[in-house]
Amino acid sequence: MEAILLVGGQGTRLRPLTVSTPKPLLPTAGVPFLAHQLARAHAEGVERIVFATSYRAEMFEAAFGARAHGVDLAYVTEDEPLGTGGAIRNAARALTCGPDDPVLILNGDVLSGHDVRAQVKLHEQADAAVTLHLTEVDDPSRFGCVPTDDQGRVTAFLEKTPNPVTNQINAGCYVFRRSAIDAIPENRVVSVERETFPSLIESGATVMGYVESGYWLDVGTPEAFVRGSRDLVLGALTSPAMPGEPGERLVLTGADVAPDATVGGGATVGAGAVVEAGATVIGSVLLEEAVVAEGAAVRDSVLGRGARVGPGAVLDGVVLGDGAVVGPGNELRHGLRVWPGIELPPTAVRFSADT
Repeated sequence: MEAILLVGGQGTRLRPLTVSTPKPLLPTAGVPFLAHQLARAHAEGVERIVFATSYRAEMFEAAFGARAHGVDLAYVTEDEPLGTGGAIRNAARALTCGPDDPVLILNGDVLSGHDVRAQVKLHEQADAAVTLHLTEVDDPSRFGCVPTDDQGRVTAFLEKTPNPVTNQINAGCYVFRRSAIDAIPENRVVSVERETFPSLIESGATVMGYVESGYWLDVGTPEAFVRGSRDLVLGALTSPAMPGEPGERLVLTGADVAPDATVGGGATVGAGAVVEAGATVIGSVLLEEAVVAEGAAVRDSVLGRGARVGPGAVLDGVVLGDGAVVGPGNELRHGLRVWPGIELPPTAVRFSADT
């Protein structure tokens, strides 16, 4: 089976981490985020994937080459952003399958543990044009919702509303019949949610919903990115790409963690990173060469490459860009983001995103 992997977004919600690195390439539980998707796709029977790229497109082929994690790879770039449907149509020129074959569509910012083989099986049994993975959430008012009938056919795509008719939402993984992809207009912006799927339903084509509410996470925000990495390390979601067994922490080769430092809660300490004596790192992601100095405390945060946290400083729910420095005595909380290369001098003042 072939797949298209949508990785063209700029990852603006994850800045400053994505200033220099596309979101799908950010290290997540020790490897680029896409490594987990490629490895899981291979485990689900995918043999070839076409990357639909745009932002910093050259970095994807440099990272993965022509084959990775058991999957053959091809790359197609959008000159200008084309929307989800336009990106799928643009990437389809690199597919090799026939018009009736299923093509898996994956989003490059979603972690999912759902059964892809079961989704494909439903698609083939129903002879569907498209089959969507739908997941159930506690608060569907934050999302557009997708109702289905008694046979599992999708009946509508509804915008966000305070009174949703169902708790089923679009989870971002689709199985298309190849001919349905070829029917998407070329060389223009197309939204699958607002144009492609509603048009198929209106025409009488079969659009199925595969409902499975296992592990699912959109990692598009810093909080969700930290959670996704933490869940992979702890084993809440298994991944064949994990560099080690699940556990309280993941310390990569070349990292230096002092014997009396506390590192846990699913934290990742990247290659060359340092956690000094008496420091605490809980549920956080430390990228390469990051430093947490003596007595500092870092919780639910991301430290970019070469970022430094000074002695006694406290970070809780914070993102430091590459090379950022937090001087001794600072206390940063509540979603604060420090841009690459910025240096906060020693201080006893508290900072948060609310101030």
